[in-house]
Amino acid sequence: AGGIEATAVWPMEFIKTQLQLQSKATKGGARPPLPYSGMVGGLSHTVRTTGFRSLYRGLAPTLIGSIPKAGIRFGLNAVIKDNLRDKDGKLTMGKNFVAGLGAGVSEALVIVAPVETIKTKCIETNSPFVAGLRRILKTEGLGGIYQGAAATALKQGSNQGLRFMWFNEYKQIVTNHGETEMTPLLGLFGGMSAGCFSTLGNNPFDVVKTRMQGTQAAARYAGTLDCFRQVLAKEGAAAFYAGVVPRLGRVVPGQGIIFMSFETIQKTLEGMNIF
Repeated sequence: AGGIEATAVWPMEFIKTQLQLQSKATKGGARPPLPYSGMVGGLSHTVRTTGFRSLYRGLAPTLIGSIPKAGIRFGLNAVIKDNLRDKDGKLTMGKNFVAGLGAGVSEALVIVAPVETIKTKCIETNSPFVAGLRRILKTEGLGGIYQGAAATALKQGSNQGLRFMWFNEYKQIVTNHGETEMTPLLGLFGGMSAGCFSTLGNNPFDVVKTRMQGTQAAARYAGTLDCFRQVLAKEGAAAFYAGVVPRLGRVVPGQGIIFMSFETIQKTLEGMNIF
């Protein structure tokens, strides 16, 4: 499900990354300013100048990491939730957030940080996956693929914390606290709404993550906190929401598919008494 979702909406991720890197490029960076400032203009310009296939730069590492990432995210979230339940087996919103936060930070450090760094640099340099990876290893060494790991942990932790907190509260409401079943359609809507909520809530972390994983990050920022400070001081608070529209275009349908698939698969396995 994760691979299908990523492939279907990847052009949105490509444009989002370009827009989040844009401010850096316009302030003395190696690249010229982008000739667009929005999703539609970005899609049109990219297809016209570098071809349709270039919209899928950076997809390969994401596809490679999608299966283990989802396993860590949902599996560890379930484990943490089980350890946080009270004597009646219930969870508060805060505990649901903590469970998602723990799962998000873990997936960030194990899978997402290297995947996102390679993706970002492939998009920024318009390089295929293998050529981009070789370039990173040659010029920066193995540590280059973990650039921006702290910012990635902040982004993924807050992302999954908000997302799982929202979805679990939604699930309690639509199933009347487990008295009725979660249908696939309800799972789809729940995932979409959770994706919207988490994107709007943590886009500033996503912008900083993207900046910290760019090719010029080491020369521009002393660290994650310095990146936050510079963006706010030089570009204003609005810069933290760069790329939010194409990000919503990817995350909202994508999370709908992922949560619907997870709920359906989980219910099927429970009915088969495998575990």
